[in-house]
Amino acid sequence: MPSADKDLVARAGVPTRYGSRAFADYVPEASDPLAVALDGAGSISLGKTSTPEFGLTGYTESEIAPPTRNPWDPETGAGGSSGGAAVAVATAQLPAATASDGGGSIRIPAATVGVVGLKPSRGRLPIANGLDSPGGLSVAGPIARSVEDAAYLLDALWSSGPRRHATTAPGGGPFVMSARRDPDAPMRIGATLVTPWDGWTDTSLDPRALAAYELAARALSGAGHDVGEAAWEPAGYPELFTNIWKASAAGVPVADDRLDATVAPFTAWMVRQGRALSAETVIGAYQAATAFERATIEAFSPYDAVLTPALAMEPQRIGWASRGTDPMENFARQCSYSPHTSFVNVAGLPAITVPVTSEPGERPWSVQLIGRPGGESAIIALAAQLERARGPLPLAPA
Repeated sequence: MPSADKDLVARAGVPTRYGSRAFADYVPEASDPLAVALDGAGSISLGKTSTPEFGLTGYTESEIAPPTRNPWDPETGAGGSSGGAAVAVATAQLPAATASDGGGSIRIPAATVGVVGLKPSRGRLPIANGLDSPGGLSVAGPIARSVEDAAYLLDALWSSGPRRHATTAPGGGPFVMSARRDPDAPMRIGATLVTPWDGWTDTSLDPRALAAYELAARALSGAGHDVGEAAWEPAGYPELFTNIWKASAAGVPVADDRLDATVAPFTAWMVRQGRALSAETVIGAYQAATAFERATIEAFSPYDAVLTPALAMEPQRIGWASRGTDPMENFARQCSYSPHTSFVNVAGLPAITVPVTSEPGERPWSVQLIGRPGGESAIIALAAQLERARGPLPLAPA
């Protein structure tokens, strides 16, 4: 199957730039485990897909390539950090693509351009599973035009690498089978508009995002599921996530004295902020994240899945977050655009974004389904039900 590598994944003999001038001439001698696993599963890489510098932002704009534009409106961005992968799938350049998600980087661009984005649970995959990333945030997962295609690629990733699983059952692996059939019994679904960024930045919903959320709730209820409001009161999240995100930037492989000459101002700010954090602050952030994870899993435990909007806003113009803003305003705008995604990474839960509207010539609006730990099969089955209720997905303009 043809595929491509997000430009954060090293492939031997192929330029790997991490979206940065600091690596403009870098050609790795060895491939990352994800690239090796995809080769072993039978994919053929056609090249690299665009990413922002070191994958640090929720928009795909860098200083080494043109911005990744939304095919539905090229004046707007494609989201990030897997914007290139999402556009390649939305415009049928690829049938599916593997990407990475540390705060929404699969789900944000997939929802922005109107395709399916699936983030697995922390530790679900044998490789690229978050266990070796700062805070356990970043995991690999699929972007595809259909839930079944995303499930197919998830099966391939799940069965790859050193910890193999049997997926040779007739008709496909377990995740594909979940996409192909309705759930065996009605599920209990919690629905919530609450975000952990409420009060820290503007998290108000575009009316069309709210309409898509309400449409999904009605469709799931109509399919026989028990849909009700999820009681959830997150606390202390903005400080812990901001510190973990800064701490993750501290590991960018660029020396302090080369930052201004080789990376974008926002990246340089993030790196310096991260490297200035005290050990006490970083440890406190990780401890707070663990407490947040436990509290979130407990709050969501009554439900087989939790429904939220995918994005709070319509796609924004190129440069909306970065031009004329200081770094904290840039960061706050990113959080306003997608306030429902990053907390899922902190909690280590699986989530899928799926388009639920289908109007000719218009970009679809999506919702997000969040599962229990290891609950990919349930959210895949529910997303497939929403997909069938929606009807054919329009193809984005090429």
